[in-house]
Amino acid sequence: MAFEEGWVGIEEVAAHLRVAKESIYRWVDSKRFPAHRVGRLLRFKLSEVDEWVTTSGGDDSRSVPSAKTIEAKPASHKSSAKKKSRNG
Repeated sequence: MAFEEGWVGIEEVAAHLRVAKESIYRWVDSKRFPAHRVGRLLRFKLSEVDEWVTTSGGDDSRSVPSAKTIEAKPASHKSSAKKKSRNG
């Protein structure tokens, strides 16, 4: 007999991805996150979620910059800029 994947709720998906439930809701609304409505509830297949993450979901403009990007940026001196504006 073949294994049939079950449906999971938003709590399980959030735990699986280690993100907040609010992120899942936002992705469903804006990024075609693989969700299925059952009445008022959202249901998910973890295999579809994993595929979304590896194909299109990881393409987030707010993603963490790479170490190379961080090294290339000059250090900012916000505290000295604030002091100058207060004294000037």
